[in-house]
Amino acid sequence: MLGSRCRTVSQGFFGIHRRSRFLSTEATQVILRPYQEHCINSCLETLENGVSRIGVSLPTGSGKTTVFVTLVSRLRATNEGGSQALVIVNSIELARQAAATAKHLFPEWTVEIEQGAKHTASGLADLTVATYQTLLNPLRLEKFQPKNFKAIIVDEAHHAAAPSYRKLLSIFHQDVRPNSNEEDNPTHSHSVPIIGFSATFGRHDSLALGSVFEQIVYHRDFLEMIDEQWLCAMRLTSVHAKLELDEVAVSGQTGDFRAKNLASVMNTPTTNDLTVRVWLERVAPTRKSTLVFCVNIDHVKQLTKVFRNIGVDARHIHSLTPSQERKELIRGFKAGEYPVLINCAILTEGADIPNIDCVLLARPTRSRNVFMQMIGRGMRLSPSTGKEDCLIVDFVDSTSRVPNVMSVPTLLGLDTYAMNLENTKLEDLKAEAPILSDLLAASLESASARVQSEFDEDENEEDELVVKEDNKDQRLSVTFLDHEDVSGIFGLKKGQSYRRASPYAWVRCRDDLYILEAFGRAIHVKLVNKDLYVGYCVVRDRPTREVLRAHSLEDALRAADNYVEKLVGFSVAPQLLRFAGWRKNPASRSQIEVIKNRFHKSGGESGTASGNAFKSLVASSLTKQRTFDEITLDVIHNLTKGEAAIVLCKLMNGGIRSQVAFHKTADKARKAIQKRFDSLQVKPPLFHPSSHPNSGSTV
Repeated sequence: MLGSRCRTVSQGFFGIHRRSRFLSTEATQVILRPYQEHCINSCLETLENGVSRIGVSLPTGSGKTTVFVTLVSRLRATNEGGSQALVIVNSIELARQAAATAKHLFPEWTVEIEQGAKHTASGLADLTVATYQTLLNPLRLEKFQPKNFKAIIVDEAHHAAAPSYRKLLSIFHQDVRPNSNEEDNPTHSHSVPIIGFSATFGRHDSLALGSVFEQIVYHRDFLEMIDEQWLCAMRLTSVHAKLELDEVAVSGQTGDFRAKNLASVMNTPTTNDLTVRVWLERVAPTRKSTLVFCVNIDHVKQLTKVFRNIGVDARHIHSLTPSQERKELIRGFKAGEYPVLINCAILTEGADIPNIDCVLLARPTRSRNVFMQMIGRGMRLSPSTGKEDCLIVDFVDSTSRVPNVMSVPTLLGLDTYAMNLENTKLEDLKAEAPILSDLLAASLESASARVQSEFDEDENEEDELVVKEDNKDQRLSVTFLDHEDVSGIFGLKKGQSYRRASPYAWVRCRDDLYILEAFGRAIHVKLVNKDLYVGYCVVRDRPTREVLRAHSLEDALRAADNYVEKLVGFSVAPQLLRFAGWRKNPASRSQIEVIKNRFHKSGGESGTASGNAFKSLVASSLTKQRTFDEITLDVIHNLTKGEAAIVLCKLMNGGIRSQVAFHKTADKARKAIQKRFDSLQVKPPLFHPSSHPNSGSTV
């Protein structure tokens, strides 16, 4: 039986001597990294507590395969005697990788692959690795009887919510529903533990994956992996060019660009020529192995031709590449026999090519998962090849205002379009980027909070390329923005602003309440205890419904964004952005009247405590920064629709009470500061309570 021939460890997880129905008493002694051990312990503990469908988030390069194979070795047989394990993957490359790892770590196991016509498993092996496409064939699936299994492992588990995966997993677990049709739901009583692993979901994905997983029990931070040197360091370059992505259709199902339409923008002679010239100028002098991501197969072929026409040994791989040729291409690339490998989708998941020291993204995406998967290909350590870091090159559209396109600037928390980057020289951008980045991230916890630059201006530079097409010079507005410090990127950094976590117009009404209004509905994200945020969908005259739970504000807001996009539709969601055009229009008469009435009732003109609190609330909702004592009726009359919406949202959700409490605290702090400075005989700095972080403008 699986695990029975392995060396014994004397302690259970967390070093506790106890007998668990999930922990094998004869688990192998595999030397793991500390976070891998922690991950396995978290899984075992959660399973022991009765949760049988769990997810794990580990970045690319963290050793997911080693983790789940070792986890399987530590699981006890089920009460029904099930001792086998089934690993479900979505490609033959991943199947081979998982099988090879299992055989290496546990040579005593019987390990088989179930895939296509070449690999047929017996159904009796200790560990079987199967592609989900093959298992969808009932004749191939029937040999895997649920009662014989103690675990189902799903690799690249961010796909698990798809109907095809749910249909497959429902065979092994009674609580997984293949669809909403009750007749097709499971009628058996099997509850084989399902454990999903992915590099691209975090706790905020619990909402989307809830149809399969009950809980995401472990999340390893991408930046932590870099800081602790489990992943390589990163350098980032953004190429600003006229791409016209606003002409590209967006899928209503995925929210990402439609490949055919995206190819019409990216797969052109001009853009391909630009891509190659960027590589020649920015990559070739210092990099040995570049992986390029394209939109589709034709784009792969055309871009390869452009590279080869100028003498670069670039080769390509795609879904139609024969298996043996594919293996040889990857082998040669890993061996450093040629410098550029071009692909589309094939190497997004599961590729283990540590020597990649540059990832060039000639394929813009609105999907954070796809973006992270692509850049993750270059993050593995490779000391044997002399690799010190990985350069990520992406393209940013300098002409259109398409929302949610993933890029280096957006990961840094900067709104590229709002900054008018088409006409902004890099010297100006360098001056603005640190200020905007810090303002977005600052919590302003005290009167002494200050803005500090995070970027080294000496490392940024500007260039312009001239691309020749049809024997004419076509000058493209192309600029390069280079970053060597990845601290603060990817929206995962502790203490970051809620604005960095989401592009939508969330309003911070109180310390514990964030609200996004969405056409008659509202999503409320509330802090219910120190490490739990709960999201609610609020509709007038209807019961309030809980829609999400998360362990950090950033995760909660991202989960809420996913929910809202599906609720209102991807075509409508851009109207909820902080920088949506309608927000700049003058406020309506009814908005102004309501705010004016509250201004008078609160004593805004008489300087009372409630009046000052009201004016602070208004001041902190404005696009242009003001102090509370600058708020007059003239200011209220000139509010924009977006500013008025923020004010009204706060007024209806406890914003005044929060401001009153803050003013009392601020007054005490001011008196203490004054007393301290009086003793030093120094004039204290000015401090306006309108800097209260509770209600910063979303505009």
